[in-house]
Amino acid sequence: MRAAAVLLVLLALAGCGGTIRVEPPVPQGEAVAACDKLATLLPRTLDGDERGTSAPESPYVAVWGDGIIALRCGVPRPVRMAPTDRLQEISGVGWFADPDKPALFTAVTDIVYVEVTIGGEHVAGEVLAALSKPIAQVAPPPAQ
Repeated sequence: MRAAAVLLVLLALAGCGGTIRVEPPVPQGEAVAACDKLATLLPRTLDGDERGTSAPESPYVAVWGDGIIALRCGVPRPVRMAPTDRLQEISGVGWFADPDKPALFTAVTDIVYVEVTIGGEHVAGEVLAALSKPIAQVAPPPAQ
C-alpha cells in the first residue's frame, strides 16, 4: 500500500518542478551500509533526466527529473513477491515487477531490496539497466 501511495504522489507531482515528496524507507542491518554506498554510486543523469531533490531529504531516496523516476533503498521485501516468482535479470541484478503496479520494480539481493518507480515516457528496461550496475556493486544477487 505504501508503494502505491508513493507512486500516486510521484505521478501527481510530475511536471510540477521543485522538491519531490517521497517517503524514505528505514533500512535495517546490512542494508544500511549497502544503501549508503549505493547513494554515492547513483548517476547524476538517468534516461535523460537530471537528479532532483526529494523531501524529506534522505540518503535512501533518489529522484530524477520531476520525480518521474524515484529510487528507495532499503525497502521491505515486496508483499506480492512469491518464492516461485521469476525475476527479470538485468546486468546480474534480479528485478521483481509488481503485477498490480506496472511502474514499480524492486531489485532483489541478499542484502537489500531497492524499489524503483518509473513513470512518464521512460523505458523501464533502460532505466533498470542503468541502475543495475551500481546496485550490483553494493549487493550481490541472491544465492541460487
